[in-house]
Amino acid sequence: MINQNQSFSPLPGNEQVSISPKKAQVRRVLGIDPGLANTGFGVVDFCNGRYRMVSYGCITTGSEEPHGQRLLTIYNRLCAVIDEFRPTEAGMETLYFAKNAKSAMGVSEARGVVTLCLAQHNIALGEYTPNQIKQAVTGTTTADKELVERYVKLLLGLETEPKPDHAADALAGAITHIHFSGSLKK
Repeated sequence: MINQNQSFSPLPGNEQVSISPKKAQVRRVLGIDPGLANTGFGVVDFCNGRYRMVSYGCITTGSEEPHGQRLLTIYNRLCAVIDEFRPTEAGMETLYFAKNAKSAMGVSEARGVVTLCLAQHNIALGEYTPNQIKQAVTGTTTADKELVERYVKLLLGLETEPKPDHAADALAGAITHIHFSGSLKK
């Protein structure tokens, strides 16, 4: 009979090595909802299968401002967000068909400024369709804006839905990027 309190020396080569647990890797993702009047942003951390909201907000420009100045404002403020929060990845909604050509042009130009800013900061960008974002956040492509906002609140553990809508959409873009970039499988 073996005494359980007795210790045995392992054979050579069979020593137990204490392995320190790996430090959990945190991914910081910037979500963007581009627009000329309102560009939403949301910063989300993802670690050990959990989301954590870091920050969100909206970059607003006035229609009375010169067009080039509005684009420069988006660029400068987004650079400030990147400098403050240091995301390494980004997710943004693709441009979808719009009935109003003028607003579609403004969104396209804002997307170009955002894409340039991300490229200059060497931040990988994933682009997702509206249906991919709805699917990733709510599990269905038929979700309306309110349902997406409720799920963003739930996934990030927030007390209320994030406002304005552009910021909520940006947070949904960050969640979608995390979902589709494969880190949920880790």
